[in-house]
Amino acid sequence: MRDVNSLNKVLLIGRLGQRPEIRLIPQRDRSIARFSLATNERFYNPQTNEATIRTEWHRIIAWGKLAEFCERMLDQGKQILIEGKLRTRSWQDREGNKRSSTEVEAFNIVLLGPREPQPPRAQEAEPAYPESSTAPADFPADEEHPSGGGDEGGDEVPF
Repeated sequence: MRDVNSLNKVLLIGRLGQRPEIRLIPQRDRSIARFSLATNERFYNPQTNEATIRTEWHRIIAWGKLAEFCERMLDQGKQILIEGKLRTRSWQDREGNKRSSTEVEAFNIVLLGPREPQPPRAQEAEPAYPESSTAPADFPADEEHPSGGGDEGGDEVPF
């Protein structure tokens, strides 16, 4: 039975330290993404009138479709919001020492900050009537246009 008085939820806003490392787990046929996220805290010292910034690094993992999203969309320095839960795992290293690591298992990632400019499209075909030229004589004027032209419809928009 689940304890209703407990919650394991993490919200982080920060910047990526590097591109995510993506691996395929063949036993599960699932992808996993691992990356680090930096969050900053500013502390103000009133005696010295100085502000210092402390950076905290977080280990993030994402599974499946979210890992594939990370591979396509995340890059070093990108600002993101992560929603997830804490996971601690333990293992033995090669020397037999017990090791453990706490990570944030992401289940939602939101891209923040300005959008990157899109790559230019392939050149589109030139319009039939460039702005500098006039329409051909057989092109109907607005009042002769089949849609009725003019201002008979008022402000109403038909749906």
